[in-house]
Amino acid sequence: MRGVGKTYACIDGRLRGFIEAQPMFFTATAPLAGDGTINLSPKGLRGSFAVLDELTVAYLDFAGSNAETIAHLRENGRITLMWCAFDGPPNIVRVHGRGEPVFRDDPRWPQLLRHFDIDPSDHGLRAIVLVRAELVRDTCGYNVPLMTYRTDRDLHARRFAREDDASLSAYFAGKEHVATSIDGLPGLPLPLPPTPAS
Repeated sequence: MRGVGKTYACIDGRLRGFIEAQPMFFTATAPLAGDGTINLSPKGLRGSFAVLDELTVAYLDFAGSNAETIAHLRENGRITLMWCAFDGPPNIVRVHGRGEPVFRDDPRWPQLLRHFDIDPSDHGLRAIVLVRAELVRDTCGYNVPLMTYRTDRDLHARRFAREDDASLSAYFAGKEHVATSIDGLPGLPLPLPPTPAS
């Protein structure tokens, strides 16, 4: 058990295994403006996160109430991802880097989607967030509580599996902070591009 953090040159081995084993992680972004709204979001759903190579990770961005992460990434690209060990040895891992939202009309979309083990049509997939790591560190996590993971909730899939491209675009258009962020930055481009044919 260690009490001092360590910096890693890449995401591989034990570090990669730890990240991939966690059932949830957190993302943090912020606009450039000093008085802008910082955003922190929990992410989960098994199969919606992937390590693409030693310095690149990605996750699926699903339908939700806001699009702050997308807006901040479109403006400045800064993002931090964090994983906590809620069971086993205490550990916290942070990946600081540059991210971008990849939308359905991006030519990289079909290839990126192959990295995930989840049916995106069940959850209202709106973007793939691609993150290139610039700094990878871990810390002890001694004060993170021990908790037991039971299962993913099925509420998200039950809510969004019935949507098609048109109804999903209408849903997003009706939300206050999806096309623009809380601070007025461009968010999710609407209407959504159609789902590419598989």
